[in-house]
Amino acid sequence: MHAGDGTGDDTVVAATVETPRARLVPEGTRVAAFFDVDNTIIRGASAFHLAVGLYRRGFFRKHDLLKFAWEQARYRAFGENREQIDDVRARALDIMRGHSVAEVTAIAEDVYDEVLSLRIYPGTQTLLDAHLAEGHAVWLVTATPVEIGELIARRLGASGALGTVAEHRDGFYTGRLVGDLLHGEAKASAVRALAEREGYDLGLCHAYGDSTNDVPILSTVGHPCAINPDGRLRRHAAEVGWPVREFRTRRRQARRGVNAASLAGVVWALAVVGRSLRRSVLRRTEGR
Repeated sequence: MHAGDGTGDDTVVAATVETPRARLVPEGTRVAAFFDVDNTIIRGASAFHLAVGLYRRGFFRKHDLLKFAWEQARYRAFGENREQIDDVRARALDIMRGHSVAEVTAIAEDVYDEVLSLRIYPGTQTLLDAHLAEGHAVWLVTATPVEIGELIARRLGASGALGTVAEHRDGFYTGRLVGDLLHGEAKASAVRALAEREGYDLGLCHAYGDSTNDVPILSTVGHPCAINPDGRLRRHAAEVGWPVREFRTRRRQARRGVNAASLAGVVWALAVVGRSLRRSVLRRTEGR
């Protein structure tokens, strides 16, 4: 994790965090597997579930949570796009300003136990475990804040994580990024830098992603694979001959526009807000 210099340049900076399991990977291994997180390992957007956890602890307003929920629904239904991601990033950074890294990390641990651990695709977990059993290094590569990537990597026994770095000074977030969002081509650049540092042969390496925005990282390795792909990635995979693995259930129903599954995040957020409002009304009533 990094504290930035606040220059605001566009240099790609990805925090590299190793987990204790990394010691079990043979020294000098030349093979690594790189996994995207959202909709590849975990169903939906991990940052949204963190946002719900932060809301419950008073980090931001109900209006902010509903905005995050709507973005989650759009993401589940139509995939991600850069404009959407930039908007969510800006609001998230503003919310995090002034909060401590330790506080957010502790909340993220709770969110993993309460929510994220239940949303892991068993098929992807099996793939990840198979790579570890083969003695391969396994890295999560995500636009999600590196603290979340690190947590998920540690819980899954992966070697480490590359993620977006939110600047912090003296243990508190400043509301700025160090470098740029780890997304699209930035992911591929971070993987190439990591491979050079660790001595991985990218021609022997594997990569897994769900979105057309993962094409750069998938194109960087010798063994790409699309997992739960959006429509554009599915078409691209068919054109170039990449394998596709589908771990979602009732996929065809889930892809019929913004249906009940896609709106699950909004319903959840509304329920959380509704419970909060009811508690507020009851407190006012009892205080009369």
